[in-house]
Amino acid sequence: MALTWNRTVEWDEADWRQAAACRSTEPDLFFPVGTTGLAVDQIEAAKRVCRTCEVVDTCLDFALATNQESGVWGATSEEERRKLRKAWLAARRKAS
Repeated sequence: MALTWNRTVEWDEADWRQAAACRSTEPDLFFPVGTTGLAVDQIEAAKRVCRTCEVVDTCLDFALATNQESGVWGATSEEERRKLRKAWLAARRKAS
């Protein structure tokens, strides 16, 4: 199933990125290499930034809708988002 990103979607109208806590953080923090060793600490550090963010839920919605496979988005790791996306897609199918 292919998803098409439509900029008229409600969560993207106000450009939530302007309020994102990560805007003042080194972007590399959110894109660790790997999922073990030092990358685990990096993922947790990125999630700590996310947990202080006022738009964390919108960020996660964006990541799920646009299938962001890499990095930390909305306080979730790549693996966590894969699981969430399966449930998210199933809910969207039921709603259709």
